[in-house]
Order: sequence, then C-alpha cells, then structure tokens
Amino acid sequence: MSEPSLDSAPGDLTPAEFSVAGHALIDWVARYLADVEQYPVLSRAAPGDVAAALPAAPPALGEPFAAVMADFERVIIPGVTHWNHPGFFAYFAISGSAPGILAELLTAALNVNGMLWRTSPAATELEQRTLDWLRQLLGLQPGWFGMITDTASISTMLALAAAREARPELAIRSRGLAGRPDLPVLRVYTSLESHSSVDRAAVTLGFGQDNVVHVPVDDEWRMRPDLLGELIVHDRARGYLPVAVVATVGTTGSGSIDPVPAIADVCERENVWLHVDGAYGGTAAVVPELRSVLAGVDRADSFVVNPHKWLFTPIDCSALYTRRPDVLRRAFTLVPEYLVTNAPDEVVNYMDYGVQLGHRFRALKLWAVMRVFGALGLADRIRHHCALAHEFAGWVDADPEWHRVAPVHFSLVCFRSVARHANGDPQHEDAITAAILERVNAGGRVYLSHTKLGGRYTLRLAIGNLRTERRHVEEAWRLLREAAAAITDEA
Repeated sequence: MSEPSLDSAPGDLTPAEFSVAGHALIDWVARYLADVEQYPVLSRAAPGDVAAALPAAPPALGEPFAAVMADFERVIIPGVTHWNHPGFFAYFAISGSAPGILAELLTAALNVNGMLWRTSPAATELEQRTLDWLRQLLGLQPGWFGMITDTASISTMLALAAAREARPELAIRSRGLAGRPDLPVLRVYTSLESHSSVDRAAVTLGFGQDNVVHVPVDDEWRMRPDLLGELIVHDRARGYLPVAVVATVGTTGSGSIDPVPAIADVCERENVWLHVDGAYGGTAAVVPELRSVLAGVDRADSFVVNPHKWLFTPIDCSALYTRRPDVLRRAFTLVPEYLVTNAPDEVVNYMDYGVQLGHRFRALKLWAVMRVFGALGLADRIRHHCALAHEFAGWVDADPEWHRVAPVHFSLVCFRSVARHANGDPQHEDAITAAILERVNAGGRVYLSHTKLGGRYTLRLAIGNLRTERRHVEEAWRLLREAAAAITDEA
C-alpha cells in the first residue's frame, strides 16, 4: 500500500485558511480584552476538571482550527484564572497590552532562534537597542549590558553564577564544587523579605540553601546594612567566603525598598558582588518623580527588572543587566564547532550569556509596547496605579476595623483585619483575615493574595493591570468590608 502524499494528508493550514482563522482569532482577542470582566477572576475549576474534559489520546485525523477554538472556549477558558482581568489584585498584577499581544504573534510567525547574531541579526540588535531604551527610561547610567530572559528567577540565578565566576581562583567552572576540600564555604546574603528565587538559585548553583544568609530587617521590612556588614565579617572569621548580596527594590511580601546605597557601601568594602532585584519595584523608575527608588543601583554589578510585571508586556520578559558582561560570559560561554561562525568579534551571541542555547525573540514585544505607549504613556499608567494604591491605603487607615502593616512605596498595599470582636487576639485576627480573603476571592469579582509579615497573616492588594480603574479598587474595598461584616455577624 502506498503512503499518502503530503498533498492529501491533513496538515498545516493553507494561507487562505490561516487568514480566515487568524481574523476570527484577532476578533476573539479583541472581544476578550473588551469584555474580560464577564469572567470570574479566579478559576472555579476543581482539580482534574480540565483534564477530564480532554481526550486521553491525540486525534488520528486532523481537525479544523474552528474545532480547536470551540474547545478552547468550552474547556480551557473555564480553567483559566484571568490575569488580564482589571480585578486581579493578587501577587503582582500584570497585563498583556494590545501591542505586546500583536508583536507576540509576529514573534511566533518568524519563529527565529536568536542564539547567535548570525541566526537572526535583527533579534540580537533589536534586543540590545530595546534594553538600552529601557535603561534610559529607568534613569540608569550608560555602561550596562542587557539581555532578556524568561523570569527574574532565571535572571537572578545567572547573576549569582556570574558572582561565583568573578572569583576565578576558585576554578568552579572547570573543577566544580563536589569533592573539593580546598574550597571554602560560599555564602550569599539577602534579606528575610527577599524573593524565594534567591534560595532556589543557591540550591541550583550548589551554594546550598543553608548558605543563604537571611539578614534581619527593620520596622519597614528593609534589609539592615549594619547587620549585613557584621554577618559578612563574622563569616570571614569562620573561614567562609562571602560571594554575593541580593538587595530588593520592591519586595514581594511588603513592597519594601532595601537601602541599596548603604548595601553597596558594604559590598564595595568587602569585595562582594551586588545584585539588585527590581523585578517589580524597579519599573516605577520610568516615572520621573519615582526615579529615586533606584538610588545606588548604578553601583551594583547586576540588576533585574521585569517588563512583564508592570510594563504591560506579555509574560515572559525579564530584563537582566550587568556592568560586568565579561564575567557573565566567562561563566557560560561554550562554543562547539557546529556553532562557530565568521561573524566579527564585536557582535553579541546571546547563547554565551546563560544556560539556554536557544534565545527567543522577546525583544519584539517589548519594543512594540515601548513604541506604542511611549515614555510618557508608560509613566502615566504607573503613576495612576500608585495613586490608586495610596487612595486605597487611605481608606484602610481611616477604618478602625483594618490595619495597614507596611508603607506604600508603589502600587502594593498590605493590610489585615483588626475586627473588634477578635478582642486583640492575634490568632483570632489572623483567622478572620484569612476567612475574609477566602470569601472575597470566591465571589469572582476580584482576586487578592496574602503573605505573612512579622508572622501575621496579611492581605495584599497589588494594582498593576493596564485596565484597572478606580471603580475596581472601590469594588475590592466594598467586598472586603462586606465579607468582614458577614463574618462578624456569623461569629
């Protein structure tokens, strides 16, 4: 029996079919962005619902794309938590803007791998120029090398790998860490409020989680530079080797800003690599009057900011900067013969600066967002979000049934219930606060998340969605108070 030809077998869409499906898809996206509030923010799917609605085996025969879209709406959408919803206030609210979405489509169509300059010169050079534009918007000085990764977790891991490589006498790239009695214990320092990605990076790179030193914080949840210096001196006396410090501008729990200038003083004195995590808060520097949040960052060795958090660029897009690209390259470059090109030495091959060989054309969507919004448009929206957060904080401060537990530097407000019927009992207050969150999120209109600050259960309202208006913040406040009143009545 003869094999079917490619002409007769089902396969890719024809250009004409693609055009029809593409127009329908763009129309769907436009309706979604306009009417996303029709959906509950938090998916109501139970574990296994989506999987149960999908066939256990792939189809033998090809299906029209319209059938895919029908199942997308029937099966997938009910299982989606809508991060693009203006009532999404959990974690750090994000949104994919229209220019970013359209540029993502172009990226998929081109389907390039920018691992080498040669494999797509435009991908490399656009990334270099776009990240220099972003550097300028943030008010950083010239001299930073930038590259785009997927998330701040990977950016931080690469930065810590560079910090380790900055001590070539350790020969870790060639000899590794295992079975090395000649190596001292390597230490990384960060605050008690820093992101878990620092610990994950330490685990991945072989530092070990036990060697991540969590520096105590002050009453505004900021790292204490005096204690950082003492801990480093103490570790040196024990024969340990301090390798890196990670400071944070806009911690996940409270939005606190570590005192980077004072931390930089310690790092320079002790010859320790300084990495600054500005994944969320660093973005605020595009607002001229908020540029001081990055004070001292130009003295750091590396810095990360996430355009997919608060610059309306579809996830994933994390910008890693370093003032020492030679060290980052030395940590990772490895060029087998099949990747050797005759390109000039001055070109950038992004494969040399990280673990991954492949390099997505993420710069295209960030470039599109920056061009369509412009510097003034981006600043205006971030300024608006910060104003809404300060207004919400004012409502919390004015209500004796609620207590704000951290300063509001950006667009994040941290607060908890201090209901009178709890009689000041911390455990009872925490239980009430948790119950309020559960009730509010179950309603489907807004979605908040929580953390613990000082061991106390704390609600977080983070404003960052492009389409969030004052009415959405007002609704969140109304729902919180209604939930608190209902729980009081039930008590």
